[in-house]
Amino acid sequence: MTDSYHMPLAEFRRHGHALVDWVADYLATVDQRDIASTATPGQVRAGLPARPPEKPEPFDAVLADLDRVILPGITHWQHPGWFAYFPANSSPPSILGELVAAGLGVQGMLWSTSPAATEVESLVMDWLVELMDLPASWRIDTGPGGGVLQMSASDSTHTALVVARERAVRAGVDVTKLVVYASTQAHSSVEKGARVAAFGHVRLVGVDEQLALDPDALRDAVDQDTADGLMPCVVASVIGTTGTTAIDPIRTVGELARAHGMWHHVDAAYAGAAMFCPEFRHLQDGLELVDSYTFNPHKWLFTNFDCSAFWVADRGELIDALSILPPYLHDAASDSGQVVDYRNWHVPLGRRFRALKLMFVLRSYGAEGIRHHVREHVRMARGLADRLAADPRFKLVAPVPFGLVCFRHVRGDDATRVLGSAVNASGRYYVTPSVLPDGTAFVRVSVGQTWTEQRHVDGLWELIDASAGGSKRAPR
Repeated sequence: MTDSYHMPLAEFRRHGHALVDWVADYLATVDQRDIASTATPGQVRAGLPARPPEKPEPFDAVLADLDRVILPGITHWQHPGWFAYFPANSSPPSILGELVAAGLGVQGMLWSTSPAATEVESLVMDWLVELMDLPASWRIDTGPGGGVLQMSASDSTHTALVVARERAVRAGVDVTKLVVYASTQAHSSVEKGARVAAFGHVRLVGVDEQLALDPDALRDAVDQDTADGLMPCVVASVIGTTGTTAIDPIRTVGELARAHGMWHHVDAAYAGAAMFCPEFRHLQDGLELVDSYTFNPHKWLFTNFDCSAFWVADRGELIDALSILPPYLHDAASDSGQVVDYRNWHVPLGRRFRALKLMFVLRSYGAEGIRHHVREHVRMARGLADRLAADPRFKLVAPVPFGLVCFRHVRGDDATRVLGSAVNASGRYYVTPSVLPDGTAFVRVSVGQTWTEQRHVDGLWELIDASAGGSKRAPR
């Protein structure tokens, strides 16, 4: 019999060094791999033991399965040829921050369960208010609002919907009469969150020619629902929709929301990172009229999943809606009213030390470094858009305010789909085929992966050019 089955720390140190080398080697060579996994259904599972182990295995054998079994089943989001969806970036500082957080293993539900977990989080959220030029009243150190890290923008949106519902219900409104509004291009998390929060009605209103929420359509929907005896409760607007990075008119929507007593939630999950750069901030004009706002550092801010930033203009409403205090969570620090207990700021009780990796990123890159890389990604995206616009075989289907380029083949839907499939079949690049609201096929190219350089965008263009067929592009 052994006295302990724990891994000795000397062995942990040896394997830890080996794993850091493994991750560094992976990042250094990931561009040599095909992006999409070629695993067939059940292949990964079949490569691992069918029964749970009774006896301990040598950890070297466990690590060997990373290359033998796991990597063949990985789609490589950290590949510099990744132009699909939106990025889900990591970076060396973020990976190291995640390692430290895992090693500390704290559960930061209360300030007292690890003061550093709470205070680092409140600090970096206040840093982001300054770095992104958000309303100063959202700073937790000086204002009535405040920020908290959630798992995803979907969780942030769901939380906002719950708080808005509670405000209405406490005012005596029947939840079955409450209405949530968003554009047809808003993220599906709005509709799903409304279902989770038991809202009676969801209205997906029309968009304008830029695929942004149409304020007149919203106004008509609100007026009609009011006339029908329903209660407009929440409107969700977007800075950078998932489909085409359309930008809803935040100020106009905010004024309408104020006039009708609605909660106004803003989803900037992808594009929020662009607000580090002053030249983009006019796109979020009107934030002083907003009740809640979310963006994902785990998309375009080089901070690995999961890490979603969520602010409210009035933290009191958030805390009132989500606070439940059983006896086992009482302590002197909480009762003093001098600390933040983030367990009251979201649905879960338990919470990881997400703020550590975000702090590592912000301090390692500095605002200067983040602005540089965001601007480079936008520059490369607009350069690709210029190439596509100048070529008679292609047509842009949406503006390019950030790093997303949306285009189609002029020969129609089938040619567009064939082109997207050809790019993805190359193994070197990955894009997202999609459709516009009218059913027109197009290709999304999201430029923003941590390691993407101009040569990767050039290579993508060369492949698009070679795969498109037809006459050669016009001179430039």
